Amino acid sequence: MKFSKLTTLAGLLLSATLCLVAGTTEAQQKKPNIIFILADDLGYGDIGCFGQKLIKTPNLDRMAQEGIKLTNFYAGSTVCAPSRSVLMTGQHTGRTWVRGNSSHKGANAQTLRDQDITVAELLKAAGYKTALIGKWGLGELNSSGHPNKQGFDYFFGYLNQRHAHNHYPEFLIRNSEIVKLRNITDPAYTALRKEKGWPDDGAGWATPEGRIDYAHGLFAQEALDYIGKAKNDEPFFLYLAFNIPHANNEGTRGTGNGQDVPDHGIYSDKDWPEPDKGQAAMITLMDRDIGRIVTLLEQKKMAGNTLVIFTSDNGPHAEGGNHPEFFKASGPLRGIKRALYEGGTRVPTIAWWPGKIPAGQVSQHPAYFGDFMATAAELSGSKTPKNTQSISFLPTLLGHKKQQKKHPYLYWEFYEQGSKQSVLFGKWKAVRKPMLTGKVELYDLSSDLGESQDVADQHPDIVKRAKQYMQQGHHPDPKWKVPAPKKKGKKKNKGKGKK
Repeated sequence: MKFSKLTTLAGLLLSATLCLVAGTTEAQQKKPNIIFILADDLGYGDIGCFGQKLIKTPNLDRMAQEGIKLTNFYAGSTVCAPSRSVLMTGQHTGRTWVRGNSSHKGANAQTLRDQDITVAELLKAAGYKTALIGKWGLGELNSSGHPNKQGFDYFFGYLNQRHAHNHYPEFLIRNSEIVKLRNITDPAYTALRKEKGWPDDGAGWATPEGRIDYAHGLFAQEALDYIGKAKNDEPFFLYLAFNIPHANNEGTRGTGNGQDVPDHGIYSDKDWPEPDKGQAAMITLMDRDIGRIVTLLEQKKMAGNTLVIFTSDNGPHAEGGNHPEFFKASGPLRGIKRALYEGGTRVPTIAWWPGKIPAGQVSQHPAYFGDFMATAAELSGSKTPKNTQSISFLPTLLGHKKQQKKHPYLYWEFYEQGSKQSVLFGKWKAVRKPMLTGKVELYDLSSDLGESQDVADQHPDIVKRAKQYMQQGHHPDPKWKVPAPKKKGKKKNKGKGKK
């Protein structure tokens, strides 16, 4: 760990101590437990309280009724790794170290560095026990990005996000130890991996008889055990990053159905394609296990001192043979995963904290993953690290709307599909493809939530401001180069000349 990081964390710890001595707020004095539950590829419209009609999510619906529903909350990106980097560092994708799923750019591009300060490090410096259970995706074994080197006292799950595609893997990781499971990888995948030269990273799919240990179930039980052992006088931060309802991408190619789940439960008799049954069953299974966590907090009389936040890392997928349009997974929004339209980045978000968050609230405050850093800092009495784009949304959670600060704009950039960037400010949403050089599309979300009418030509002044924000948001990084625009060549005249 570099000296600068040690110095910064010491400063954050001193700040937390001074705040507690000064008795700034009740939330800071009590240092509430924080549980951040992250679904993987869950769409804005995939749960009941956000409009879902076919998939049952009674426990999340209950949390929304007893807490607050954040309807304008955004993921850090439109795919896994950068979204999680934004969440951990409090920096948007124009600044954070990991800006994309970077297998083609090398491991370094998707590995947090020693100098990167994470939410877990901030909370650990403030006296929290810290744990990550589930999917990480920001650093491998023996790297600077390993969770144990980024502030987490305890880790159990997947380090590699390709590994996390496999819901019945042969192994998981506990801290730095490989934990063997009873699952058996299909030999067809092993042969294909060797033929293609793919890395032996745990990806693949299990044989029908080798589907024994379901990773999600192990994560849910691990979380229950962790909370069960927690002490009332030792605040904890649990980052519970489920890997459902993400598809097993390799399994989709191998079997046609990537929605791995032990059974289809209440959807078994539905006249739906198998992948759609699996998609629904995954979401309802996750909802059940979140309900078990909430019940345990109530039984331990910890609910009143525990903030639980639930959300998703990006929009819904169509990678498991499932049909997001069938479930209206994006709700009223345009686009899915990998889009920078609202359906790719706006995510269903619920916060639950009995006795602190007024029940039945709905907030339209625009916030994003990067704001979790400042929120955690305020909750723990710490100072938000410098060089972040983070504003605490704790005032919104506690019902103090007049105290809530806002960003001048929210910004995203994405390097796949030729690159794109987007910015949200007030009622306006601008999208540009490719980044920096493409034509800007402009949408008025107050009257066109589905982004169906591009009004850029009618509002040149707003487009000019959007371009300025995009320029401010983007900080060049040599490992994340903007693809060069394609040159428009002269069309060859295939005819015999003009008549």
